Amino acid sequence: MRIDIITCLPKLLESPFSDSILKRAQDKGLVQVMVHDLRPFSTNKHRTTDDYAFGGGAGMVMMIEPIDRCISSLKEQRSYDEIIYMSPDGELLTQSLANQLSMKKKLILLCGHYKGVDERVREHLITREISIGDYVLSGGELAAAVLSDAIIRLIPGVLSDETSALSDSFQDGLIAPPVYTRPAEYKGWKVPDVLLSGHEAKINEWRHDQALERTKKRRPEQIKN
Repeated sequence: MRIDIITCLPKLLESPFSDSILKRAQDKGLVQVMVHDLRPFSTNKHRTTDDYAFGGGAGMVMMIEPIDRCISSLKEQRSYDEIIYMSPDGELLTQSLANQLSMKKKLILLCGHYKGVDERVREHLITREISIGDYVLSGGELAAAVLSDAIIRLIPGVLSDETSALSDSFQDGLIAPPVYTRPAEYKGWKVPDVLLSGHEAKINEWRHDQALERTKKRRPEQIKN
């Protein structure tokens, strides 16, 4: 998989991809993450990527020209499955959507900033808009990192135990059940006996029941869905 991220603040994306699972995925050659600075695609002498909004109002707007030039440059080199704009009013990121995108080969992620992008970008240049939640960030960089993480960890070979992702919360529509590790008793707080029984069928039944109850209590809308 290849993910190209377009941003006017590339340094914000250095840390998320330089450690842990995302770094190992790149080192293994399972994914290639390329961060593109939008400023060199600006045609004015100050390399600015934003301007005042027509009609007035507070805040700046990202200009269409440098975005179009950057996307066009990438598309000249390869075809993309999706060109995604990270937007607070986009399609809500879910585990199901992450699963779908993990099957793609090439993605572009456009990070908004300021008051957002010129609407013509959304109308003509992108194929999908995705939000990581009903709130507003200073820019789309952190959202792009979140989306990338959710996708990359699902690629076969990225996790050392490939079955781990299958038991994640929301993978089967339920929140993951409680988990425990050593010691079996700490300060009088004990691990449930069934987990120490070695009886796989009973353990699986307990985990399913716990996941169901936890989902009903914490995220009842998941049960309805």
